[in-house]
Amino acid sequence: MLLSAAGSMRFWLYTAPADMRKGFDGLAGLVRNGLGDDPLRGDVFVFISRSRVQIKLLYWDGDGYVLFSKRLERGRFDMPASTGASRSLRRDELLMLLEGVRLVDTRRKDRYNRP
Repeated sequence: MLLSAAGSMRFWLYTAPADMRKGFDGLAGLVRNGLGDDPLRGDVFVFISRSRVQIKLLYWDGDGYVLFSKRLERGRFDMPASTGASRSLRRDELLMLLEGVRLVDTRRKDRYNRP
């Protein structure tokens, strides 16, 4: 799966509520026009619906778009606080978001970060 082999991938959360009726091209348009970014660069872009019960991940794998979608039957996805149109996510944060962990309540222990 995409997230298990995500060594150098970067993840970006689109912080405004997204229309989940959008498909590949509509979400790529949000990346281009809403974030001013290039959806073809190989990053994963994460979108959450207004009701926060659906999430979509858009990724360009080199020759086409890949779209992952998840809809909750109960509960809501947490929307981490952000001041801009997007927020970077670490892989572990994305996995916790998908599993229902509130990112505001988590504390990360100090680890080595390559300069």
